[in-house]
Amino acid sequence: MKVENFGKCKTNAMGILPHQDTDRALEFSLSLDIPFWPQLPKKNIYEDMYIQFSENFPGINIDENNFKITLNKEKFYEELPEYLEKAEDEDFYGLSDDYTLTFNKFLEKDLDKYPAIKGQIIGPISFGLKIMDEEKKPIIFHDEIRYLLFEFFREKINYQYKQLYKKHDNVMIHIDEPGLEFVFNSFSGYASESAREDLSQLLAGIEGPKVIHLCGNPDWDFLLKQDLDLLSFDAYSKGERIINYPSLAEFINGGGIVAWGIVPTHYEILEKESIESLADRLENLWSTLEKQGVERETIINNSQLTPATCSIMGAKNVETVEKAYEYLTKLKDHILSKNNVEA
Repeated sequence: MKVENFGKCKTNAMGILPHQDTDRALEFSLSLDIPFWPQLPKKNIYEDMYIQFSENFPGINIDENNFKITLNKEKFYEELPEYLEKAEDEDFYGLSDDYTLTFNKFLEKDLDKYPAIKGQIIGPISFGLKIMDEEKKPIIFHDEIRYLLFEFFREKINYQYKQLYKKHDNVMIHIDEPGLEFVFNSFSGYASESAREDLSQLLAGIEGPKVIHLCGNPDWDFLLKQDLDLLSFDAYSKGERIINYPSLAEFINGGGIVAWGIVPTHYEILEKESIESLADRLENLWSTLEKQGVERETIINNSQLTPATCSIMGAKNVETVEKAYEYLTKLKDHILSKNNVEA
């Protein structure tokens, strides 16, 4: 991974947008330093990240009326032989037009002028914890299903990477793992050691940079000691916690990139902030890292700026997310200028 193409406070974002206008969603994605193909669950149920990447996994049932996805074990085993026959065909892991409104449109854009481009996928741990069988048991608890699930998502990630790589030499795929927050909950039933082994094997098998995104509060040591190239998180509300983990300083000094989710996307919160207040908030976190032995130049060179979270619900969600994107660009310029760094 070429750090100079991914860091130096380049603007980036998560995949989910609240828009229903596909062209406008693409326009705002392309306004960032590192654009992405948008996911638009407010427009189409198949844009939901869990449903979107369930395509071709055996046993899946999608209830469009109730916006619900489940797995039936009997159906899983009935469909498994056909799945295994098709699993050697890499196109089997692609996104059909029924499951995405923007992926192919994104690939049609002129992307050469950008330093990098981005894709995304829901992670298998989160998928396995959220999707239930007919007995309302998370499918990650079924060993055979879990084994296939991680293989399936590895191939989904690699296929997407290859498709994007045809358009650009610098590609990253964010693996969105909100479920990692619950692995460390004593009630999850999925032991952290199992998660560690499963995630390590997944990362070892994927092509391109190894990137994890989440907005929650996991055991940060668990993640930072994985073989990661980039960690993306909600720095606005979780920064004070992660900054106290010495492993974060080690991660950055070792060449790891941090995507600081510093611009809030909720209307009531963003209205109270300014470019200066957000810069102060971020640089306070960076000051703590400096005290732990990370030079400011290293921090800046190994940083991205992103929204704090996705926001598809709430008042003025489209307007607020668009404003957050505008803030990102201004915040980047403010920080680089203040630190005498050329873009």
